[in-house]
Amino acid sequence: MTEQNGDSRDGDPEAQSGIDNWTVFRDAAVFQVKLVIDGFRDLVLIPASFVAALMSLASGRDGRPGPHFYRLLGAGKRSERWIDLFAAYRSAPAEVVDKPRESESSMDDVVQRIESFVVEEYRRGGVTKQAKDRIDGAIDALKRKRRQDYPEA
Repeated sequence: MTEQNGDSRDGDPEAQSGIDNWTVFRDAAVFQVKLVIDGFRDLVLIPASFVAALMSLASGRDGRPGPHFYRLLGAGKRSERWIDLFAAYRSAPAEVVDKPRESESSMDDVVQRIESFVVEEYRRGGVTKQAKDRIDGAIDALKRKRRQDYPEA
């Protein structure tokens, strides 16, 4: 197709995809800002999640942990939706959009496989049983210490 001024746009990828250079520039700049914000959030969540987990373990009653850790996860999930790191991908031309693959695994799949191995090792009485017993002992000691320091809690 030739326009009035003689320019041919048939081979122009920008015209075919509907994305122009400024859109890519803007999306890249916004992505960089979001990466910084996301990274800062992760930097804060690393120690905060450790502290929240310890607080949950120490404040639990009747064999149930306190809510601190999962409240932090909820806040992290809300911030993840707010940041929406990969939002610009929705503007991607159809030819570069990934097609979903059934065989694609996630980090949770890998963790589940490792967890299954550890549980099986525990059932057989291997090293992981000894480690679990030590961790349980440390958690119990943490709870006893908390009750001594804060008997009214």
